[in-house]
Amino acid sequence: MAADGNPLIDDREVEFLLHEVLAVERLLELPIFADHDRETFAHAIDAARRLAREALWPAYKLFDLEPPRLEGGKLFAHPRMRELWQQMVGLGLIAATRPAEVGGQQLPLAVYALASAYLMAANCAAYGYLGLTQGAAHLLEAFGDERLRRDYMAPMYEGKWSGTMALTEPQAGSSLSDVQTLAEPTADGHFLLRGNKIFISAGDHDLTENIVHMTLARIAGAPAGIKGVSLFCVPKRRLERGALVDNDVSVAGAIHKIGWRGLPSLALSYGERGDCHGYLVGEPHKGISYMFQMMNEARLMVGLNGVGTASAAYHEALAYARTRPQGRALTARDPRAPQVPIVDHADVRRMLLRQKAIIEGALTLLVRTGYYADLSHHATDAAERERAQLLLDLLTPIAKSFPAEKGYEANALAVQIHGGYGYSSEYPVESYLRDQKLNSIHEGTTGIQAMDLLGRRAVAGGGAALRAFGQEVSRTVDRARAAGLPAEWGEAVSRAVAQAGALTLELAQRGAAGDPEGMMAHAADYLELFSTLAIAWQWLELAAAAAERRARGHADAAFIEGKLAAAQYWLATELPRCDHLAHLCRSGESSYVAVSPAAL
Repeated sequence: MAADGNPLIDDREVEFLLHEVLAVERLLELPIFADHDRETFAHAIDAARRLAREALWPAYKLFDLEPPRLEGGKLFAHPRMRELWQQMVGLGLIAATRPAEVGGQQLPLAVYALASAYLMAANCAAYGYLGLTQGAAHLLEAFGDERLRRDYMAPMYEGKWSGTMALTEPQAGSSLSDVQTLAEPTADGHFLLRGNKIFISAGDHDLTENIVHMTLARIAGAPAGIKGVSLFCVPKRRLERGALVDNDVSVAGAIHKIGWRGLPSLALSYGERGDCHGYLVGEPHKGISYMFQMMNEARLMVGLNGVGTASAAYHEALAYARTRPQGRALTARDPRAPQVPIVDHADVRRMLLRQKAIIEGALTLLVRTGYYADLSHHATDAAERERAQLLLDLLTPIAKSFPAEKGYEANALAVQIHGGYGYSSEYPVESYLRDQKLNSIHEGTTGIQAMDLLGRRAVAGGGAALRAFGQEVSRTVDRARAAGLPAEWGEAVSRAVAQAGALTLELAQRGAAGDPEGMMAHAADYLELFSTLAIAWQWLELAAAAAERRARGHADAAFIEGKLAAAQYWLATELPRCDHLAHLCRSGESSYVAVSPAAL
């Protein structure tokens, strides 16, 4: 555990997920993972766990109190961050999931997700530098030419340089079709870029000698909209004859954030002197499709950040509730009787169990999503790869948004359990609440995730993803029945799956009939419905595995009890909400659709 006793993530939970819930050992049958075994998985997770508890967590408060400094146009990270960067690089984390030929460890994403969850729970800002570099390097690995992979990808995977994603512009926000950064071709093969980017995380710092910005820009004369956006590799310092020279990328300002204070968010200016070289990645005008690789990876990273941030706060709240005496049992008659720990009060247990249900359900979903990503890339059977990709695409908006939205609620409950102390800086739960809020904003707001899920992913392939989803849930229902769980649990989840399928078909038909507003007006409710169902599925699976453990006579009865109680809680209190959410989607309830801006 960390020095103060916070485990960040429950070690028992990790082992349970890996080997009893998902049985990731099945991935060892794939050639890409043949050199691994259960021991190498355990070693990778344990190394990250120790780094999180011994190095990243002790620096968390320092980073919150002393954010990076912008002085003379240069950004200086907290002095401890340099040491942490080198430690993370030393574990090979940047290329952990990548092939051996680019210096990777070929670790399954499902395993790496659990390893990185510890790091994010300990210090989301510190991990942010690493996660962004992973995504930038992978973009060049996937779409860059040989020179870009040699000159810019390799140093990032080695940790000599870092990387970013530079998408957002002041006038465009999340509307990437409105990107205006201009790229002028030159006779020398590179492009000259001019424009401004904003909210660029880790856009400048002093941790590495170079920073590579994966940048969206519009080639002069390109078509308007999404189809005219290209992807460029724009280093802070470019390579010329083996030496690094300034590339005319400057810091225009720093964003002062309420959370994630250890990771700078910056405004960048390209080409103020007319000398910003950018190198086209892949083909012209395909930048959005390429960048979706990094955005989807980042969305899963955001989901894990949401889980990690909520988990660390939950463990703080749990420890506090077990040790903070206040009040007496409802049946106590003697006012002189000793006070009891607040965990003895039912309402405090309600708040703790709700946090547990949110966090552990979301973590299971994210590890499962990583498992599908592994299969989508590496399964030997083409049909299995296609099916896994459908499930990955369907679940990604949920895996990003649910931990962020419900994680914020979990963090608020952690503050509530601390009472007045929680609303102070004496305990870390207030800073975790601030950190968590960003997760519902960056990498696509929750509203964007909702529109993506309903408008694209759920209806893709004529409902093929929904059919695959239903088959996966059906397997879980069979497992729950065989494990001896109450029959009504599986029946309730099955009904919700059927309801979601029928609702999706009905809404898709509205869209096909020329009524896109009738289809999409309640996309946020649709996302919440599907998220609630997806987490119910996870809890049915977790409960089945716990019941199987109980049948084997496992000694940790409290762990099993906690799983079954959280499953019962979610299925009894949350899953029934799907009926109301489906009604809202179908009914055409028009309050916010019809209201005029002037009336607000």
